[in-house]
Amino acid sequence: QVQLVESGGGLVQVGGSLRLSCAASGFTFSNYVMYWYRQAPGKERELVAGIISAGGTPNYADSVKGRFTISRDNAKNTVDLQMNSLKPEDTAVYYCAAKWRGGPAMNYWGKGTLVTVSS
Repeated sequence: QVQLVESGGGLVQVGGSLRLSCAASGFTFSNYVMYWYRQAPGKERELVAGIISAGGTPNYADSVKGRFTISRDNAKNTVDLQMNSLKPEDTAVYYCAAKWRGGPAMNYWGKGTLVTVSS
């Protein structure tokens, strides 16, 4: 059974930090590109960051460059998102997602974890 389980969300003040973690199971983690997406109230889901391999170059949305860092551990089947200098506009439900390297679309999604940044 495939599972992506996010954790680490919560309430944080402007300028603070949070670290999200996603634990994957039920598929060969190393064969998948891992992503973090987010969806703010009333807005569409957007890509935050993605990482192909543990040593690969991640990609980030312009809105989070320099503040967020994505990393993965293929031995532990986890992908993390370190979020620093948080802003109110970072408030959203954050989702972990996995896409097989050879495929065009996302294969698996987590249920999300809520991040609220208060001013």
